[in-house]
Amino acid sequence: MTRDGLRCKLPSEGSRISLRAETAWSSAMKSLLFNAHQDPGHSRRLDVVLDLARAFDSHLTLLTAMPYEVAASNDPYGAAFAAMVPVWREEVRKFREETERDLANEDVPWDWVDKAGPVALALLKRSSLADLVVVGEREPRAGGEAPSFTAGELALTADCPVLVLPDECTRMDLEKPALVAWDGSAEASHALRAALPFLKRASTVYLATVQTKKGGSKDKFDLPPIRGADYLSHHRISSEMVELEQSENGTAQAIRNAADVRGVGLIVMGAYGRTRLSEWVFGGVTRAMLSDVRVPLLLKH
Repeated sequence: MTRDGLRCKLPSEGSRISLRAETAWSSAMKSLLFNAHQDPGHSRRLDVVLDLARAFDSHLTLLTAMPYEVAASNDPYGAAFAAMVPVWREEVRKFREETERDLANEDVPWDWVDKAGPVALALLKRSSLADLVVVGEREPRAGGEAPSFTAGELALTADCPVLVLPDECTRMDLEKPALVAWDGSAEASHALRAALPFLKRASTVYLATVQTKKGGSKDKFDLPPIRGADYLSHHRISSEMVELEQSENGTAQAIRNAADVRGVGLIVMGAYGRTRLSEWVFGGVTRAMLSDVRVPLLLKH
């Protein structure tokens, strides 16, 4: 058909259906998987994930895992493990009852899953049909030390993105600006796509690149920043491309400084790692970001 002297082609019915399906997919965050871990930050993280479930009209699955691998590694004959199982079960029972009392007053659909074994493995298996995994910055094992190996391992292996909440986080304002760490890699592209439901709600989206010492960051891009900005524009998300100077303390610090200055409520970045004797090892920037999580951090490999 023609309009005002211009020739334009209307999409076919099949194209319309595809467009609607793509729009629905990009806004979907309907199944949230939450690591229910009994530590001082649990109630704060639960409040945040409940807010997310309400915001995205999601179903919430709470998963708790009994860490038998800790006992097994120090107890080859199983005596201590056998003695600790009833204790762990009782702790989980009380923890579940307390959490369920809190959930009884919430308007969010939820279910609870108890698993035995490594936390990361339990979450990974359950994440196959999850749209988002939510964990805390502290490692559920090893006395809550940071960085969280569980968060990093999930970010590298799960099909869905992983949201890491700071220890003191009490709420997540989805309308605050978001900063996307962009280096033109496949990992950064995957993270950008995974973050669409959040970026659609953010008041401002910064597509941030960190300059290298020689020649600037543009020289090593597989995809330049404009490609990321174009992709966001296809989803009706405007963005601002910014270049960050390399910090003396590295790329992670440059990203954190930029986030602080801009008052962002979310950092999005690709998760990097490599395999060594079948063990996942975090890349330097990923490890550094997980070592000091100041605002919610969305990771995707």
